[in-house]
Amino acid sequence: MEMKTLLLCIVSIAWLVLPSLGNTMESDAILGDWITENEDCRVTIFKKGDHYFGKIAAIKPPDYLPGEVTGMDDKPRRDLNNQDESLRSRPLVGIELMQDFRFDNDKWIDGKIYDPENGKTYQCEMSLAEDGTLHVRGYVGMSFLGRTTVWDSVDGYLEKQHAFLGVPDCSCE
Repeated sequence: MEMKTLLLCIVSIAWLVLPSLGNTMESDAILGDWITENEDCRVTIFKKGDHYFGKIAAIKPPDYLPGEVTGMDDKPRRDLNNQDESLRSRPLVGIELMQDFRFDNDKWIDGKIYDPENGKTYQCEMSLAEDGTLHVRGYVGMSFLGRTTVWDSVDGYLEKQHAFLGVPDCSCE
């Protein structure tokens, strides 16, 4: 009888603990580099403590084109639209544009996302789709008052580009 009780305890503990271990692994599924919907920005998502953040890793074109912005020809793109004038001279590459997401029930919620196009910050939530894309929804007030963009992982993006070009997959490690 003691052996049955011990086995029952072990199975019960495993039943309680294993789901939480699965969530921990799944919560980090967004870590890494993502290509934005317009294919003009690479964002690196990383973790600080138990919260998720994202920063601009690369943009294209990285520098202003001749005549695009007066006095900025061939200079690195800056945060010119920021509502805080003191931040308008900072380079866009390296900006932490996503902050304080937490993982809950297969979503990353309660975060904020900064849009350098208009200099505004929005509430944001994210979710991974079955196809591996990241759905990033910025909104004001309530989630239904927002817009969703779809980001590809760098690997997914490269795979699609190779398929489009008819190039065999390259594992250049």
